[in-house]
Amino acid sequence: MKFRDRACYFPGADALVLSDVHVGKAAASNVEFPLGERSALADRVDALLDEFAPDEVVIAGDLLQAFDRVPHGVTETVDRVRATVRDRGADLVVTPGNHDRQIDAVYDGPAPDEYRLADGETVVCHGHEEPSADARRYVVGHDHPAVEIEGKKRYCYLVGERLYRDADVVMLPAFTRLAAGVTINGMGTRDFASPLVTDADAVRPVVRDPDTGETLEFPPLGQLRPHL
Repeated sequence: MKFRDRACYFPGADALVLSDVHVGKAAASNVEFPLGERSALADRVDALLDEFAPDEVVIAGDLLQAFDRVPHGVTETVDRVRATVRDRGADLVVTPGNHDRQIDAVYDGPAPDEYRLADGETVVCHGHEEPSADARRYVVGHDHPAVEIEGKKRYCYLVGERLYRDADVVMLPAFTRLAAGVTINGMGTRDFASPLVTDADAVRPVVRDPDTGETLEFPPLGQLRPHL
């Protein structure tokens, strides 16, 4: 796995996976200046495509923010992201999340509840419900994990080995930068919304440091928590 900008690339499957894009969150934010959501999302996806040139891009749910409507500009933003992926010769797949009740209004591409990557071992889903497919690895989002280190909050990935149905689980942070993230430092298993986190103490936070370009992998949360 290669961790970059809140997304994850799986070389064995030649797939880039990201989650919790929450298109329309800028429209829902109580601000009086434009947040540049459309260009920011498209530019970040384009940079990831430039680095990895994947065969496919999979969004692990919550492409949209609003449950009950499609705010102004959302369709255009989704179209811009789709065009960015298409122009790089990749396929786009979305596994709908709990926020994606209006997805049919803005997206008519592949949208299975669960999607198995080309390696045959990895299943992508949003993670708000238990998956039906068996896998050696599940890649999910939903909880927007972040970890506070030395008083600074950083988005993080969570990796749990043999965590769910004897399979590994990789939880991605929210791709949108408009989501603050949920601080996991003091969270127990019941505090996670995803049923795939069956033991909070067993998950390892992984932090990508954008300043140094390093990927920092920490011990399991149960061991790490006393030092945070």
